[in-house]
Amino acid sequence: MRIRRNQRRRIVDRIMGVLSVLATVVALIPLASILIYVSAKGLSAINWDFFTKLPKPVGEPGGGMANAIVGTMILVGLASAMGIPLGILAGIYLAEFGRGRLAWTVRFICDVMTGIPSIIVGIAVYGTIVVAMKRYSAIAGGVALAIIMLPLVTRTTEEMLKLVPNSLREASLALGAPQWRTVVSVVLRSAAGGIITGVMLAVARIAGETAPLLFTALSSRYWHTGLDQRIASLPVYIYTYATTPYEDLHRLAWGAALVLLALVLVTSMAARVAGRRASGGNRG
Repeated sequence: MRIRRNQRRRIVDRIMGVLSVLATVVALIPLASILIYVSAKGLSAINWDFFTKLPKPVGEPGGGMANAIVGTMILVGLASAMGIPLGILAGIYLAEFGRGRLAWTVRFICDVMTGIPSIIVGIAVYGTIVVAMKRYSAIAGGVALAIIMLPLVTRTTEEMLKLVPNSLREASLALGAPQWRTVVSVVLRSAAGGIITGVMLAVARIAGETAPLLFTALSSRYWHTGLDQRIASLPVYIYTYATTPYEDLHRLAWGAALVLLALVLVTSMAARVAGRRASGGNRG
């Protein structure tokens, strides 16, 4: 009987292993298809002018998207400067200090905001910041992207801090360290790898948002001149060029999509590397 049970377990184990591999392959097929298709369509538009020149007027061939590339980096930088510190601090509060109704309310709001369509965030920022300033601006775009990023960073930070064993906290407190020092020097360092990975994935998420930028930063054909002015971005240019009847603009839209995809891939890879290094350093 035992021999038959062991054989059945081995057979079931092999079957489940094969099914897991097949599921992984099936999941990778659409991802690989997107990468291959976007690369095939966008490589023809990638040249030196694409990264150094401004867009040409509609109907004229040539031009580039240098202003959109720079604008995307500015918007993501603004959103990260606002969303990452607030998200990490909120996550620390929820994991280490949050108790009672306030903590429950913060968690509930974060969960709700995670599922809110990004276009609603754009409309809300339009009604508060754009209307008050009476203009579209990089500030409004950065705020909209930061709002989208905030719940992701908060919940990721909270979950990563909860994974840190309580024995580390107790050991630090037993040595006489205050709680804030324990959180900063012990808990945060132990969870740094997961937090960095979550933050970089949140950055990758907002880098491709289009809807909120249409209501906040809009777009521009020129170089960025100030945070209180309109600013170009790759997602908006992709949307705008893809809806025109001009083949040359379609080609540039595919090139912008390829560049944006490459930025997301690089960000994701950087998150992996940073997470592994932080985890390795903490083990040492």
